[in-house]
Amino acid sequence: MTADDPTTTNAALFLLSPRGPFEVRPTPVPTPAAGQVVVRVRAVAVNPVDAITGPLRRLVTPWVRFPTVLGSDVAGEVLAVGPDVTALAVGDRVTAFAAGQEKPRNSAAEGGFQRIVTVLERVTTRLPDDLSSEQAAVLPLALATAAAGLYEADQLALPLPGDRADRSDQVVLVWGASTSVGSNAVQLARASGYTVVATAGRANHDLVRSLGADTVLDYRDDDVDAEVVAALRGRRLAGTIAIGSGSLGHALRITRRASGAKRIASAYPDPVTAVRSRIARLRGIRVSAIWGGTPVVSPVGPAVFRDFLPAALADGRFRAAPEAMVVGHGLEALPGALQTLRNGVSARKVVVSMGD
Repeated sequence: MTADDPTTTNAALFLLSPRGPFEVRPTPVPTPAAGQVVVRVRAVAVNPVDAITGPLRRLVTPWVRFPTVLGSDVAGEVLAVGPDVTALAVGDRVTAFAAGQEKPRNSAAEGGFQRIVTVLERVTTRLPDDLSSEQAAVLPLALATAAAGLYEADQLALPLPGDRADRSDQVVLVWGASTSVGSNAVQLARASGYTVVATAGRANHDLVRSLGADTVLDYRDDDVDAEVVAALRGRRLAGTIAIGSGSLGHALRITRRASGAKRIASAYPDPVTAVRSRIARLRGIRVSAIWGGTPVVSPVGPAVFRDFLPAALADGRFRAAPEAMVVGHGLEALPGALQTLRNGVSARKVVVSMGD
């Protein structure tokens, strides 16, 4: 290595307090421990959890110590592997869930908003050659959130993807299917053998069908609940993932009227969710709030990221979706990317390139 070799120096975008500001600072090049991989970041995506600020940040992640490094979605190439890592090697192109904001990790060195980051092998996926780092970066947190909702024992508890059983007489309902989480939930449910009924804005119906949904309905239709119930007629509901503001109310009304599992995994927890969950329980419906970081520590993480996804991406069974919206380059572009996300995007994910 030479003095100007970018792998000998590192820098990160630190959030100095819950209200900010951000500041780019030098930080050590990490050395991987057992189960860890060091990745040179080529692209990073931003998520709603990165864009919150002030008291809400303290409410969502009260354990985080400041200054901290945000960011969960990274893609790049492996620089070093821990002594017990066998599925990955130096030079592999990967995407990974950077778990620095998760309570069991709580480490700025594992936050994604930096040039060189430490990630866990169990939530890292080797990429096919034809998938760019920018597009691959849309996957990790959305994939983990969808997987948690579908597969964790305290959520829908469905069979893992890759199980070849045909469950096409059973339906997974994905409310909010053109979102980042929804795009992954549709594909994972199909990979587990289920028929998918989904909702999305009309402009995104073709996208959602291309991901594997059998029926797509417009969530803005006045009679959408009745339309979903009609689409479920003759089939059993295996479970529902509710994504986005207002989704839980629709999911509750539909689940009451449909036959099958009375389980809803909500990816939009808010103060109303707990109240609605208690009321729903009295009616025999179980509502659970999804925490997207659960697969970092559960068996679902390696089952999806390590055992299923590499081959599924390579052979086209799974797509990195939604489309990456690249808005800038380098750490300095990340605050602007967060503002772009706050302003609102549809069927796209905001990404910052970090390549040379």
